[in-house]
Amino acid sequence: MDKRSLAQLAGRFRDAEARTEILRQELAVAIAQADADGVAQKDICEATGYTRQQVRRIVKAVTESNEPSPAD
Repeated sequence: MDKRSLAQLAGRFRDAEARTEILRQELAVAIAQADADGVAQKDICEATGYTRQQVRRIVKAVTESNEPSPAD
């Protein structure tokens, strides 16, 4: 493998990481919305493959990030 090919592959990897982060954030918002809409946690876990603990942590993080700060 030459330097140019390695650089191209590394660039593709960085692009994939960026897309993955965007999708992770979108999924977190969707999980929190499903929870707010009353979807059973069991169903959220089945759909996402996450554990109940992971779902609770995600919902809490999204909810806390959407709350206005006391200074607002």
